[in-house]
This record gives sequence, C-alpha cells and structure tokens, in this order.
Amino acid sequence: MTTTQTGATLAACAIAITIMAVYLWKWWKGGRAIKDLFAMVQGFINGALATICAGGLAGWLAGCTRQVAGGVGGKTVTGTTGADSGTAIASGSLGQLTPEGGVVVVVLFVLLIVSYKTASKDDKGRLIGFCIAGAILCVTAGVAGALDGLPALVNSLGLSGSNMLGGNA
Repeated sequence: MTTTQTGATLAACAIAITIMAVYLWKWWKGGRAIKDLFAMVQGFINGALATICAGGLAGWLAGCTRQVAGGVGGKTVTGTTGADSGTAIASGSLGQLTPEGGVVVVVLFVLLIVSYKTASKDDKGRLIGFCIAGAILCVTAGVAGALDGLPALVNSLGLSGSNMLGGNA
C-alpha cells in the first residue's frame, strides 16, 4: 500500500543510509567478522518492527526518530547545499501485528535492551544506528515492500508459541 505522505523525508532517509554505510564500511575495513553483523541486523529488525507498533512506546519512538531525522537532515542538506530535501517519500507499511505477534515484538525489544546493556561500545553504536535506520527506512514504499513478509513471520511465531503453550501444537 503506497501513499504520498509519510514521516520519512528524503533527508531522513539520507541520514539512515549514511548511518548504515558508515557502520558497514567500518565492518568491511575491520575484517568482516560475521558476529559483528548480528548487532546491525538485530537493530534494523527492531527498528523495522517499531514501525508497525500501533501506538505504544515503540511506535512513538519510531515516529519521533523519523521526525528528528527529517528535521536534522533537512537543515543539514539545506545548510550544505541550499537545496530543500524536506519532500516526503512515498510511504508503505509492513503490515499489522496480531496480539501474538505483539508478544514476540516485546520479547525482541527486551533482547535488544539486554544486548545493548552487555554490548561493547562498537556494538552499542551498531544496535542503535541500525535501529534508527530501520525505523526510518521501513516506512518507505520500497523498503516496506521488500520486507513485507516480516510481520507475517513475527505473527506466525507468536501464534505458534501461543498454540504450544495452550496445548494446541
């Protein structure tokens, strides 16, 4: 589903892509350890899932992230180039969470917090940077379309867990 309004501007997307590019460049130049990708993937998935949280703290934080990135990015681009980059990108939605999927998202966010608390300084940056990038990019039509199976996966994992706990597995 694509519309013309979104909380993600071109400038906000530029910030998200820049964050990802910087960390991926460091990873590439630093030996390309697969374990270092885990923090990036974990952060991005949590940021993506925050975009489908209808209300709640995660949804609110994702919206605030896009708003701040759009403002900062817009001022940076305009201040650097004189061009206006505040144009909204066509939006998309990853979908909706079921109650069971919501439980999975909460578990993933708790794991994100635990991972952050125990992470090295570099991994903390990767977690937060990619979480920000996920919250920005996953409301654009292109990225949401590419990841449209993510909510179904989360919802089915939650349903499977609920069925197992309820003795229906």
